[in-house]
Amino acid sequence: MTEKRKPLLVVEDDPALQKQMRWAFDAYEVLTANDRESAIAQLRRFEPAVITMDLGLPPKPDDPDVGFELLQELLSYTPDAKVIVISGQHDRANALRAISLGAYDFCEKPFQPELLTLILERAFRLYELQAENRKLQEAAGGSTSGILTRDPEMTKVCRTVEKVAGTNATVMLLGESGTGKELLARSVHDNSSRKERKFVAINCAAIPENLLESELFGYEKGAFTGAVKQTIGKIEMASGGTLFLDEIGDLPLALQAKLLRFLQERVIERIGGREEIAVDVRIVCATHQDLKTLITNGRFREDLYYRLAEIVLRIPPLRERKGDANLLAHAFVRKFAAENRRSTPTLLPIAIDAIEVHAWPGNVRELENCAKRAVIMAEGSTLTAEDFGLDPTEADPEAFNLRRVRDESERNAVVRVLGRVNGNISKAAEMLGVSRPTLYDLMEKYGMRS
Repeated sequence: MTEKRKPLLVVEDDPALQKQMRWAFDAYEVLTANDRESAIAQLRRFEPAVITMDLGLPPKPDDPDVGFELLQELLSYTPDAKVIVISGQHDRANALRAISLGAYDFCEKPFQPELLTLILERAFRLYELQAENRKLQEAAGGSTSGILTRDPEMTKVCRTVEKVAGTNATVMLLGESGTGKELLARSVHDNSSRKERKFVAINCAAIPENLLESELFGYEKGAFTGAVKQTIGKIEMASGGTLFLDEIGDLPLALQAKLLRFLQERVIERIGGREEIAVDVRIVCATHQDLKTLITNGRFREDLYYRLAEIVLRIPPLRERKGDANLLAHAFVRKFAAENRRSTPTLLPIAIDAIEVHAWPGNVRELENCAKRAVIMAEGSTLTAEDFGLDPTEADPEAFNLRRVRDESERNAVVRVLGRVNGNISKAAEMLGVSRPTLYDLMEKYGMRS
């Protein structure tokens, strides 16, 4: 069965160039239009994801304003379409103006088929990524509380959260700062039978040791200087719901012993009190530290570790989550554009490349802050690497190699589909539109084990 070709709309009034583009881009279903009316008609009929257009169109081929008006009209119909302006070298200023109006990219005449093919492939890839992002956002708020991912390992984490949420098992989340540990903790709560009760979070590293005990367990009036009234602690406050102990690795040893007693007996005593208070609470904890190393160094109790580690989830850092950086960048840009009542800007290819190769030591939190900055600081309808505070020279120079881009897209597709069908080869081959032997060849090519 022949795979259906993607529609590509070419808006060009020169018949010779139309013919050349049909020949050069036979991997696509090339639709042609030579003026405004035919372009709008083709757009409405086929809804192409990617469009190339010349600015000089009838009835005034020498007036770029005709092209600018059509560009704005095309984007008003399909704001997510990627429009590539093809212009003469002397029209470079007009091409840059077109990008400021929302065009995806431009290519100079006479164009090189290899270069334009690369731009087209990147445009289609970006369109598909944004479409997947929109679908994930529509499904957000369900089982994974708005977590966006296309990475197989992160998908497994989300599925495990779905499985354990309905139990009372204590969950330990391990991962670097900024990877989304609190978001996952909230997901455990939101998908449990306790979701109508409180979710109470406390950061064990953010509160001084002499205050942390009273924050956790509460105190009676007169228990110490300044205790002018009875105050309940976070554990008691979360009764019936979920208590999230963030940075549990920083909990002082003395409090570790008291927390262990609570986990064993499920009762607490407020500071200065003698009454034992029964508390029914689900515990979720998180840390960026290696608790087993802390145990070896005598800084964390081994018995407490095993009480807390009924279910352990390791959250991969953003740099290891293939494709997630750009998926999240687009989601954050859309979110902050809406919050600031602005139209959603388009990420330029150099920004996408820089986002892909940046190490993101601060993980998702760093990316979110960069996206917020980019939306606020952007002066036009596009975002550059500099808008994100990134160095465009970070981008891998090999990213513009056509074969490498094709291989990367192919590998990403195979990884994504295999993750979606949990490694079922027959289902994956069906979704990819290839035979099982072809899929095995691709898996061998990219070093994947069936």
